[in-house]
Amino acid sequence: MATTPKQQIWEQQQSQIQRVKNSGIINSNGSPVMDEKEEEMTRSALALFRAKEEEIERRKMEVRNKVHTHIGRVEEETRRLAEIREELEALVDPMRKEVAMLRKRIDTVNRELRPLGLSCQKKEREYKEVLEAFNEKNKEKSQLVGKLMELVSESERLRMKKLEELSKNVESLR
Repeated sequence: MATTPKQQIWEQQQSQIQRVKNSGIINSNGSPVMDEKEEEMTRSALALFRAKEEEIERRKMEVRNKVHTHIGRVEEETRRLAEIREELEALVDPMRKEVAMLRKRIDTVNRELRPLGLSCQKKEREYKEVLEAFNEKNKEKSQLVGKLMELVSESERLRMKKLEELSKNVESLR
């Protein structure tokens, strides 16, 4: 069975990973000791892994660029076909070309209107939400102000009562 370059690279990676796993030597303290050869193998395995990741990323970008280029060509061909169709229709009826241009302009304006309408609806919803939040906060503020006035009135009443008691005490001392 013939081995493909991808399979060879994969087998090399697997053998290096296995060598790294099996290369740990335990010294008398029980901790692994790596010599320079093992460290080099580890670095090599990591470098190989990084190289594969970069290769995959590079190929992904190539495919993405090819697809983008192809889409651009398809769009250009679609535009050219539409122009050819319009020219053919113009041959049948001279006024038809003007009608087609007006329809095209109407379609363009219609496409422009759709997002504007959606934006308007979204802003109206946002306005209503903000207005509702504003009204709720305003109501909460009014309630807090009422509570504050109530507390201030109660405080003044208690202070006046205390003042009257003190005044009576002063009068009784005379």
